[in-house]
Amino acid sequence: MTKKKFSTSWKRSTQPRKQRKFRYNAPLHVRQKLVHAHLSKDLRQKQGTRAMQIRKGDKVKVLRGKFRKQEGKVERVELKRERVFITGMDYTKKNGTKVPIAFRPSNLMIVALDMADKRRKAGKAKLQKTDKTTKKSEESKK
Repeated sequence: MTKKKFSTSWKRSTQPRKQRKFRYNAPLHVRQKLVHAHLSKDLRQKQGTRAMQIRKGDKVKVLRGKFRKQEGKVERVELKRERVFITGMDYTKKNGTKVPIAFRPSNLMIVALDMADKRRKAGKAKLQKTDKTTKKSEESKK
């Protein structure tokens, strides 16, 4: 019998089964942190980080699969399944209905960020302040 409860004290394991168990039993606020994607090179320079959380409204590029090298806007993010849906990327069933395709965030790259969120703007402003202080400290050392 397996333990269903999520452990907050769990740190790490080399066993894939325990890593999977952690992801499957994680609550939504932890799963939000698991939905990260790499940033494009120019965004990496601006943001000062390698990856960010994918949010609705971000423009992403598909890196793997049938829709490789195509770009689109994030339609919705399903935290429960850790999947991302992109507008315009769907397949047509035999009866003619269109079904949206779910992408894993690891197969996507963020090309443009949706800066409508206050927290994202605040994070960028905080980053710029730290950049200025590090530059000043480097100049004072010289």
